[in-house]
Amino acid sequence: MQVGLLKILAALALVSLSACSLPRSGPIASELVGEQNVPEDIAVEQVTRASAAKIAAWPKSGWHGHYHWFARQSGPQSRLIKSGDLVTLTVWDNQDNSLLLGPTDRSVPLRPVEVTDAGTIFVPYVNDIMVAGLTPYQAREKIQSQLSPIAPSAQVQIDVTSGPRNSVDVVTGVVTPGRLPLTDRNVSILSIIAQSGGISPSLENPLVRLQRAGKSYEIPLDSLLKDPAKNVIVSGGDQIIVEEDDRYYIGFGATSDREQIYFNEESISVTEAITQLGGLDSQRANPQGVFVLRQYDQEDLRTDGTGPSQRHVVFAFDLTKADTLFGADSFEIQPGDVVVSAESAVKPAQAVIALVGSLFAISNVFD
Repeated sequence: MQVGLLKILAALALVSLSACSLPRSGPIASELVGEQNVPEDIAVEQVTRASAAKIAAWPKSGWHGHYHWFARQSGPQSRLIKSGDLVTLTVWDNQDNSLLLGPTDRSVPLRPVEVTDAGTIFVPYVNDIMVAGLTPYQAREKIQSQLSPIAPSAQVQIDVTSGPRNSVDVVTGVVTPGRLPLTDRNVSILSIIAQSGGISPSLENPLVRLQRAGKSYEIPLDSLLKDPAKNVIVSGGDQIIVEEDDRYYIGFGATSDREQIYFNEESISVTEAITQLGGLDSQRANPQGVFVLRQYDQEDLRTDGTGPSQRHVVFAFDLTKADTLFGADSFEIQPGDVVVSAESAVKPAQAVIALVGSLFAISNVFD
């Protein structure tokens, strides 16, 4: 009985040991960066605090390297009249024989007048008056002052309807796109998005893009929401586009998740990437074998250490060392990177030993 069972145990042990060669979710570290497995045109960089700082200065891959945004600047509350605005004047005058009013009238509305490209509006008996760059209150005071020689008691009421240069176009990515007039000079971009009904629910990982004076600025929505300083003041003529941020990296191997991950921040570190992938699998992962695979453009190659020496680079992380952990926390993932968590070669063997031990315990029951 005992001899037969021992034969069974031996056979099971052989079968269990062969499990190391069964299909896995990722490579073993030695398979990926072993001396015999790395072609000459692939560079391997061991990442530490010092090397992470050096690599941070290398050319970026997969995109231009950072988002372009600007600091919030506040201005006076009243908006300024600009070319293209419509100005409606109402003149009040109690003087008899007024040049502006009829015998029984006490007020007269003048037809809306568009502010010319030169910044002026035409006022009867006064001619062109420069109003561009003034607040509605300042324009009213100026018009009333210039009317006083012909109508000393006249009072002016002014109403301004925003034109294109005092409006913002929300093009896409919101519930109700369209043109919104600016009520003052302190309207923030989040306020404009809110007035447009908010971000379209169909968008995942939204990126906010602002186009102004021939330049484009962009920021992830999450970053915009988290930092009040980035909630910038919009200007007349701005165009706002909300779209999906298409930057992503791929993770696979001995992590809880294996998938394509889109960026929801301007930058993501290696430690953050591992967290987004669900962390290292405690049953399979080798913390000494975390790798980032990256491909650079040919023009990014350097021979002086200020950039990669090969187009294809494997960055290796030994997360059992404090120096590497700090380096991983500052090492930025680039769009298109592949984050690989190596399988542990030890843990399957430990499982086999535990299994054989259990079988021997069972055999003792039959003795």
